[in-house]
Amino acid sequence: MSFDQLDLRDELLKAVVAKGYVAPTPVQARAIPVILEGRDILARAQTGTGKTDAFALPMVEILSRHIYGERHPRALVLAPTRELALQVGESIKAYARRVSLRCTVVYGGINIEPQIERLHRGVDILVATPGRLLDLAGQGHLDLSRIEFLVFDEADRMLDLGFSREISQILELLPTERRTMLFSATYTQEIRNLAAILLKDPECVEVTPTATAAESVVQKVHLVEQANKRALLIHLLASGKWSRVLVFCRTKHGANRITEKLVEQGLRAAALHGNKSQSLRTRTLEEFRRGDVRILVATDVAARGLDIVNLPYVVNYDMPTIAEDYVHRIGRTGRAGETGIAVSLVSHEENRHLQAIETLLGQKIPVEIVTGYSEGTDVPDYVLYRPNNAASEKKAGKAIKELVAGRAAAKAAKSAKSTSGAKPQGKTEEGRGAAKGSGRRASTGPKPSTGRRNDKSGRPPARSGASGSQSLKQGKRRGRG
Repeated sequence: MSFDQLDLRDELLKAVVAKGYVAPTPVQARAIPVILEGRDILARAQTGTGKTDAFALPMVEILSRHIYGERHPRALVLAPTRELALQVGESIKAYARRVSLRCTVVYGGINIEPQIERLHRGVDILVATPGRLLDLAGQGHLDLSRIEFLVFDEADRMLDLGFSREISQILELLPTERRTMLFSATYTQEIRNLAAILLKDPECVEVTPTATAAESVVQKVHLVEQANKRALLIHLLASGKWSRVLVFCRTKHGANRITEKLVEQGLRAAALHGNKSQSLRTRTLEEFRRGDVRILVATDVAARGLDIVNLPYVVNYDMPTIAEDYVHRIGRTGRAGETGIAVSLVSHEENRHLQAIETLLGQKIPVEIVTGYSEGTDVPDYVLYRPNNAASEKKAGKAIKELVAGRAAAKAAKSAKSTSGAKPQGKTEEGRGAAKGSGRRASTGPKPSTGRRNDKSGRPPARSGASGSQSLKQGKRRGRG
């Protein structure tokens, strides 16, 4: 099939060519005709399959047939994170500008005033994170009563992040007569419940089996002691001369710590997670794309939806606790016809996560041994001592052991002393990190309310008294990365 057979106007066909498409991807070939027919759609497709254009093209085609003088949003696309919202917005704008439609993106973490100004100038298609959308609507700057299209992109991640209540609140602002599209990488029971509430007689499109890793990605596992992971990562980066690498960590603190150690080794590295300001995250991503930053250390939430051209390596420094997340992680490489390599550093404690991933994939991931770093191998002669390595413990002399132990004890004492002072009660480590990262002093008392404030992934604090679908409110809230 070619795009010429999809009943799209000439301006959009030219835009497709400009984006480098030769033929529709499987999800595009199946979804575009269904949407053009006016049907609701439930689509499952893994990241990197062209699903954004699968809904963007037909939506822009239909909206372009009738353009009104007074511009109120007629299409709403919800995305779970700022990065994904920006990426989706850029894709839609590439088509919308060809047919005189206006598209804008709103998300939290930045000044709301410029977004208000753009909305007042008029917009046809709005891409938003749930938190900022409710902020704007609550302040009276946004009228959603004329929405014709509602799109959920990465719906599974949206529920993972605990947006169930916000979704219920948003639905109350929308007309009941609309076309709804729900795109998800997985079909959990929560997704099925959401689809049952939102969709009317939907067409189900599924182009890839659950948790299928792209064939263009070569997967490897290194079994390594947790204490030796950082040394192995640095060794792989140096010996392999890896040009551009995305490293996944489980926590924000872990991402910061690894980045600091890589920078100490003279490596160009940067961290990407929810505690970073939006301007800093945007700048970091641009530096990574340009090659000014060689290694990007990120959490799952921050990296979900990233589309980076020519990313040859992905490293799982911490194994994901949810097996499906492994597929999303390694899907960052091996895109657009390129090949990629996904390397996982697996400690003994993480073996159960590796087994769950292999069960999901239906295959064993090859294990590679790096002498001196992999579990159970000898330490190279030039390494005087590596704690927790049996071979190194046996070879190292008493003096060097005592020296290392003394330094470790001094470091622990210094850390204990620095944390023994008075601290605000009930303040979590993540909260302190957020306060420090934003450059503001953490407040010990309540602040006057000046309007709802988003958290770092775009979700605002829950509003008391808000009503919504009971099925959605019961969705589990999980921790953010």
